[in-house]
Amino acid sequence: MTGPTIGTLRVNGATLHYEVRGRGPLLLLIPGGTGGAAAFDGIADDLAAEYTVATYDPRGMSGSTLDDPEAEQSVAEHADDALRILDLLSPSEPARVFGSSSGAIAALHLLTAHPERVERLVAHEPPVVEVLPDAAEHRALVARVRATFHAEGLMPAMAVFAAGLKKDGAAATEAKAATELPPQAAARAERTMANLPYFVGRIVPGFMSYAPDIHRLEALSDRLVLACGQDSRGELPYRPAAFLAEHLGTELRHFPGGHTGLTTHPAEFGEALRKEFRGGH
Repeated sequence: MTGPTIGTLRVNGATLHYEVRGRGPLLLLIPGGTGGAAAFDGIADDLAAEYTVATYDPRGMSGSTLDDPEAEQSVAEHADDALRILDLLSPSEPARVFGSSSGAIAALHLLTAHPERVERLVAHEPPVVEVLPDAAEHRALVARVRATFHAEGLMPAMAVFAAGLKKDGAAATEAKAATELPPQAAARAERTMANLPYFVGRIVPGFMSYAPDIHRLEALSDRLVLACGQDSRGELPYRPAAFLAEHLGTELRHFPGGHTGLTTHPAEFGEALRKEFRGGH
């Protein structure tokens, strides 16, 4: 398999780095967290046997630069970036889209704002906590993370954030998860760390305060697959997808691993994703 074709795309206020592999109908993969396009290195080549697979670094991450490094970040603008990539690579056909974590939030907005461009969306653990009955508690968590970041710095803020995401309120499992990463993923850790201040300072507040248009999602539920990690039941990122699936009357799918199953179980995760795009219902 030859390496990906790499390109850049000018969008409003940023220049996006993107990568394209394979041939066939377009499959756009929208990363979450701090991983960028590299988050999909473990699955992109396999998927490229069936699809033209497009991955990219979200604005402000890794190779995608902001015109104004201090610019506030919004879900709508990140969704518009995804739209621009779709328009570039599949101008006349709707695409399959996968989004993970914060990338799944952008993907949900893309679906509700431009449904004609999305054939099927698999959204894996979008932390749209505003849909939950205890949303106020999670707003307080985001405020604590932001305050800690400004007062004490990155790592104390990450500790507050990690503890808030766990079902038992403990961050101890973070170290265990890190030791389970395959070598290729571990090698990306340095790049991920470089993206963390931006993620904690701008992405977390902007994305976790986002409330999706549930009425629009109801109307589009036939092309939306909500998915969670089979090992993340009870954790905060799991709950919004489970809540939405129940509300929409759709089946919640379970993918291998936890919130980062894409990284810890790439082969199994890729196969589960392929199955959803092939069949579904």
